[in-house]
Amino acid sequence: MTKNVDIKVPPEFWASSILPEGIIEKWIRPNGSRVSARDPIAAIRVEGMLHKLLAPCGGTLQARCKTNSVVDPGFVIGRIVLRLDA
Repeated sequence: MTKNVDIKVPPEFWASSILPEGIIEKWIRPNGSRVSARDPIAAIRVEGMLHKLLAPCGGTLQARCKTNSVVDPGFVIGRIVLRLDA
């Protein structure tokens, strides 16, 4: 059995609402890779600052957005797939 945890762009990356969009500069970890909780997985540029997005938990990364995609606060850019063995 599996469970999915959404990867969202944190609203805290924005210091103001002047520029409401950010850009995924790059995926630090490739799609399909195993990650641990708090591993840096993506670099997102917001208001000229580059932020590292950390994995919310451990599992398999599934990116839903490509590099250079425009994102908003709270936008789901991927998910972590957890394998739950009974």
